[in-house]
Amino acid sequence: MFKQRQQLKRQALLEERAHVMRHQPTESEAKLWEALRGGQLGVHFKRQVRIVEFIVDFLAPGVKLVVEVDGGSHRGREAADARRDRKLARLGYRVVRVEAELVRCNVTEAVALIVAALRDMAQEAGDVAFQFPEVLAGKGP
Repeated sequence: MFKQRQQLKRQALLEERAHVMRHQPTESEAKLWEALRGGQLGVHFKRQVRIVEFIVDFLAPGVKLVVEVDGGSHRGREAADARRDRKLARLGYRVVRVEAELVRCNVTEAVALIVAALRDMAQEAGDVAFQFPEVLAGKGP
């Protein structure tokens, strides 16, 4: 019973933290969110979402794609990030990491990395029905 209570407290703390993070994004998170929101890539994304004991920057729940923006807080945490990615992979999620600097300087290139992951996932799943917006399919301007 004690362990269950502690687990519920931790979940509530993570939910509260995710809520705060949604309202105080970093510059690069805010910029990337503008490119991801509203189904612009053909899938719905949420931001700052709790998955088990983690808070992920962005999640496309329909396809189980996690997008992490790696900035200053990730420097020196490569081993911890790799462990986290493996845990998320065991839960069926694919993780794409993009550098915060890339998002700030070239959000189009950062989005291209996410689109490439979505295409790979659609191919692996044999999802021929998955449609990208025309501009992402190479048919737009």
